[in-house]
Amino acid sequence: MKYFVICILSCLFISCISVKADVTTTESPSSYLDSPSLAEAAIRLVLEQQTKTWNEQDIEGFMETYWKSDNLKFYGKSGLTRGWDATLARYKMNFPTKAESGTLSFDITDISKIEANAYWVMGQFHLDRDAGNADGIFMLVFKKIDGQWKIVADMSCS
Repeated sequence: MKYFVICILSCLFISCISVKADVTTTESPSSYLDSPSLAEAAIRLVLEQQTKTWNEQDIEGFMETYWKSDNLKFYGKSGLTRGWDATLARYKMNFPTKAESGTLSFDITDISKIEANAYWVMGQFHLDRDAGNADGIFMLVFKKIDGQWKIVADMSCS
């Protein structure tokens, strides 16, 4: 009986270790990785990366969160910008120094699944800056591309 209990406890212990490993590694089953709560958490991490790089005035780093494609779309008060390179140029032109770029913060109001591997994010942004503070709203469309969440469309207005 003693060996039987030890065997059962050993099996339980090993299965707990196995479950923990599945949760903490990046090689988890795809159904687990595609859950809405994990997608939302991953998207929030992308937005945190955006604020960090923006606040360091690293526009290229900020743009790494966008889809590097000619099909990227950015819509703002100056109209529609198509493509990653044109969007980068637009950001560099409008925010050439720390006085213009300031410190960015987001208030996320909604993250919703559109379809498999696609979400929209709605919220507000705030720029605390020497050139005058700026506030506005945005809607981002995220898509999982090559295992990474990327912004494929951005509509922002102040």
